[in-house]
Amino acid sequence: MANFDELIKSSENVLVDFYATWCGPCQTLMPILEELKEELGEKLRIIKIDVDRHQKFAAQMGVRGVPGLFFYKEGKLIKNTSGVLAKHEIKSIFDL
Repeated sequence: MANFDELIKSSENVLVDFYATWCGPCQTLMPILEELKEELGEKLRIIKIDVDRHQKFAAQMGVRGVPGLFFYKEGKLIKNTSGVLAKHEIKSIFDL
């Protein structure tokens, strides 16, 4: 993930979702993220990273569970958590 730093700096608000295809909670989160993308458009960039395909990078980032959510504002990590969050919780983290 050589261009990860560029990706998180490419937008004011970036949500990185570390997920797995076999993960039930990840499947629950998927439509929530799709709704956010439709609702917020350019205000929020969502990056999805499959932990099975990028195990080493997920470990480097300290992902301990999936879905692992990392919140970046203006290129800086402001919060990380694991598990499903409601749409309003995600929006409130970014003050959107």
